[in-house]
Amino acid sequence: MQLRPLTTAGTMLLTVLLFVSGGITHAHNITKILAKHPEYSTFNHYLSLTHLSSEVNRRTTITICAVDNAAMDELLSKHLSINTIKNIISLHVLLDYFGAKKLHQITNGTALAATMFQATGTAPGSAGFVNITDLKGGKVGFGAENNGGTLSAYFVKSVEEIPYNISVIQISKLLPSDVAEAPTPSPSKQNLTAIMSKHGCAVFAETLLKSDAEKTYMDSLDGGLTVFCPLDDAFKAFLPKYKNLTAAGKTALLEYHGVPVYQPLATLKSNNGLLNTLATDGANKYDFTVQNEGEEVTLKTKITTAKITDTLIDEEPLAIYAINKVLLPSELFKGATLSSSPAPAPAPRPDGAADAPAQPKKKGKKAKAAPADSDIEAPADSPDDAADQTPDHNGAVRFDGATSFIVAAAASFLGFLVM
Repeated sequence: MQLRPLTTAGTMLLTVLLFVSGGITHAHNITKILAKHPEYSTFNHYLSLTHLSSEVNRRTTITICAVDNAAMDELLSKHLSINTIKNIISLHVLLDYFGAKKLHQITNGTALAATMFQATGTAPGSAGFVNITDLKGGKVGFGAENNGGTLSAYFVKSVEEIPYNISVIQISKLLPSDVAEAPTPSPSKQNLTAIMSKHGCAVFAETLLKSDAEKTYMDSLDGGLTVFCPLDDAFKAFLPKYKNLTAAGKTALLEYHGVPVYQPLATLKSNNGLLNTLATDGANKYDFTVQNEGEEVTLKTKITTAKITDTLIDEEPLAIYAINKVLLPSELFKGATLSSSPAPAPAPRPDGAADAPAQPKKKGKKAKAAPADSDIEAPADSPDDAADQTPDHNGAVRFDGATSFIVAAAASFLGFLVM
C-alpha cells in the first residue's frame, strides 16, 4: 500500500476538512485542564458546582486566575452561599487573553480587564473589572477595581496556555471585593412571580398564582428550577384555549413551562436535546426539545416552536427565561386546533357536473390517547416531528446534512490516498 502525494486540490480539501472539524469541537475544557493539577482541585470543583465551567468552555478568548486549595479554604471558612461564591469566582475569570508573556508586556504597564462577574450584569459600576499592573522586579499585581485598584494578589505562574484562546494562570490569593462578597438571597426567598411580573410575564405569573402548579414550582426551587415564561402578549392571546382546559389540564400546562433542573443559558446554548418538565410523569412524556443555532435558543414541541427572548434571572439554582410563545404539549393539544386558515374549497368542474363524494382517508397510526382530564384530543406522533429532533431519545446526537457530507467526503478522500 502506497500513499499518493497530495495534489493542490487534495491539500485544499484536507485544509477545509480540518478547519470544519475544528469548528465543531470545543477548543478547551477548563475542568480537564485543572484536573491535571490537584493543587487547584477545590477551585476546579467550585467552577463546576457554580456552572461557571460551562460558560468558560463556551467562550473563545478567556483567562482563568486560579488559586490553590489553601486560598480556597480561606474563602470556604466564611460559610458564604453558593451564589456569593459564584460571584467571587466569576471575578477571577477575565474576558480577555493574558498569557505570561502578555502580562509582562502590558501597554503603559497597566490594564483594566472585564470579568465574567461584570458580564452577569449584577456588578454595579466598575465592580466587575480587575486592575492588572506590571511591577518592577518581574512582578505582576492584580486588584479588584472597586477596591480602589489596590493590588492584593500577584502572578505566581502560568498553568496552561492555548494562545490566544485560553490562559490559565495562578495568582497568590483571591481578590477581595465587597460587592462580590455581598450576601445573596437564598433560593427559597426568591419571589418567582414577582420576577416574572417585573419583566413582562405578568399574565403568566398571575395565572400561576391561582393554580396548584405554583406549589410544584416552589417545591422544586431549592433543588434547581428553570422556568420558560411566555411574554404577556403571547399568554394573553392563549387564555381562551387555556380556559377550555379542565383544572388538571391547566395545572399540567403551567407545569410544562418549568424544568426541575437548573439550566444556565450557557448550557442551553451548547446542548441540544430533550428536557423533562414539572408535568412529566410515568404515563405522559410532557417533554420538549431544546435546539440552538449560534446565540439563538428555541424550544420545540410537536405543535409549537418558541424562542428565548430574554433572561429574567440566571443565578444558581434558579433560571427564568422569557419566551415569545406558549409551549403547547402534544398530550393536551391537537395540531389541527392551531390551524389559522380553513382549507380552500374545491374548484368547480368545467362540465358543471357535481363533484364526486370525497373518498374516506385511510386510517393512519392511531392517535395516542389524551389524559382523562384533557378537553382536547392529543395528536398522533408524526414522522416529520421525529425527523426534526436532532438528538435521539437516548441522548445521542445525529449528524445534520452538512456534517454528514463532510464526514463522507473525508472518508472518500482518505480512501483515495491509500489506493
